[in-house]
Amino acid sequence: MSEYIHTSVSNGTGLIVLDRPKALNSLSLDMVRAITQALLAWRDDAAVAAVVIRSSSEKAFCAGGDIRFFYDAGRTTPQHGSALVEDFFTEEYSLNHLVHFYPKPYIALMDGVVMGGGMGIAQAGPDARVRIVTDKTKMAMPEVNIGLFPDVGGSYFLSRAPGALGYYLGITGVTISAADALYAGLADYYAPLADRAALEALLTDTPGAGLVAAIAAHAQPAGDSALAAAHAAIDRHFGAGSVPAIVASLKTDSSEFAQKTLAVIATRSPLMMCVTHELIKRGAALDVAGCLRMERALVRRNFENGEVIEGVRALVIDKDNAPQWTPATLDAVSDEMVQAMFQPVWPDYAHPLRHLD
Repeated sequence: MSEYIHTSVSNGTGLIVLDRPKALNSLSLDMVRAITQALLAWRDDAAVAAVVIRSSSEKAFCAGGDIRFFYDAGRTTPQHGSALVEDFFTEEYSLNHLVHFYPKPYIALMDGVVMGGGMGIAQAGPDARVRIVTDKTKMAMPEVNIGLFPDVGGSYFLSRAPGALGYYLGITGVTISAADALYAGLADYYAPLADRAALEALLTDTPGAGLVAAIAAHAQPAGDSALAAAHAAIDRHFGAGSVPAIVASLKTDSSEFAQKTLAVIATRSPLMMCVTHELIKRGAALDVAGCLRMERALVRRNFENGEVIEGVRALVIDKDNAPQWTPATLDAVSDEMVQAMFQPVWPDYAHPLRHLD
């Protein structure tokens, strides 16, 4: 279904290879459909004991959704986006749900860039997931940088990160390392590049039924985590209860961490930072399906609002790095604006993800 997705079965393992290196494996609708089709075909296939999903290159596992496509399609009918945008998010979030509840070991080799939609196809549920990180892993949920919010189940997995780490990662969109990903509970095993040949042989030669145990035996310590070192400060500031309160708290701290964080926050969409805080807060009380349904309605509101279109224009299309956020400042974001983004778009019986459980 997609020239950028290659699938095969060997030695009891179903293999999915993302092969769109020039776009850092950014997901298109055809790619989402091809991955979904493979997972559905293998779900009840006795010849497939485990699934491995990886990239054809070490530069990126997956950098997210195809934001150029979002921009072009969203501008066509800016009030609601195009039917293809609607289909993309409905089918992508359905795939995220399928991955989370996959009944067989689901092994994601998160080499290189792993961001946004890449996290959505790697963060399987606890009964299935085997998330491998390497020296090259650069992980983030950077959506606020383009006027979006951490979707693809981000409201679920970020809200369950230790302490206030989820708020920090979602509101700032900062990039973290392999050691940080392990510390935050967003990865399971570290495989050093020095041992890459051994890892490749393990993934190729080990029967699917024994793959999880073999990966666990191969894993090594990832070293010190910068996130762990900053955890106390993150909890103190990002547990403040709102984005304005977080900023006020950071301003009382003269540390390098606080000053760098303030500089990052100053570049993000004020509205979407506040929406992200509310999203993670709400996500803590919802199951996976509930989080995805919330995000699906929110993404429609986001395209109606136009913030993501402006963010992609500034960061990707025109590359002037000067997005004109609306509102322009954090002080101008009201609670009414934030709550309006969470208003239902469809009746429950008509929600495009109503069948998820």
